[in-house]
Amino acid sequence: MSILDFNQVCYQYPGEDFHIIDQLSFSVEPGSFHCMLGVSGCGKSTIFRMINGLLPPKSGTIRVGGQSIAVQKQYCGYMPQKDMLFPWRTVGENLALPLEIRRGFSKKERRDRAAAALAEVGLEGCMDKFPVELSGGMRQRAAFARTMLTGSDLLLLDEPFSALDFLTRISMQEWLLDQWQRHKKTILFITHDVEEALFLSSSVLVVESTPIRTLREIPVPLDYPRNRHDLTRPEIVELREELVTLLRKQVKE
Repeated sequence: MSILDFNQVCYQYPGEDFHIIDQLSFSVEPGSFHCMLGVSGCGKSTIFRMINGLLPPKSGTIRVGGQSIAVQKQYCGYMPQKDMLFPWRTVGENLALPLEIRRGFSKKERRDRAAAALAEVGLEGCMDKFPVELSGGMRQRAAFARTMLTGSDLLLLDEPFSALDFLTRISMQEWLLDQWQRHKKTILFITHDVEEALFLSSSVLVVESTPIRTLREIPVPLDYPRNRHDLTRPEIVELREELVTLLRKQVKE
């Protein structure tokens, strides 16, 4: 059974005279890693906002785990481009926030779980620091750990590494793949970076036009685990050029 299903979903922003999402149907299998690739403003983040319930679809149904999201709570974790760590809370208190929202956890249980999550992402000793004391990469790891503490099997990551410098970004990509392989979560990852999409995903979901009526799924012919050298393989170089051509075509349109 698919973990995520879109069935004939439409969305229209107030004040617009067209559907940015128009009769879109697609599904995502449990434990998969898909990057959603498209130009700026094409509607990728709109899809995420509908999945996490921030935007209600005009029509159609969205199901997670076989159930409509309209009757569910805490069915997905969402990590936006900015880490969104509250500066007045310690790192540990930031991580404990999903547990506070879920309720049923004592203060000690929240602290213990936050500490374990920080250790999992290599941030031991950061519980009582404030976000301003962390580097950009460390803040993104903390934000990912907080997303994991939602307890959800479906994670939505919206350009989480785009603001990082090049070396930090590729380090975080490698780290994320390791986390995914260990925890077996289902990840949807928005990016504008073709190489990032090829390095991370089992298949790329390409937005070819706006309004979005379909997502073109393109498998990535690489096994896991991966390394940066895999991106130089002839079939990957050819696929990269194909994806760049698709994106250029959309810009011209």
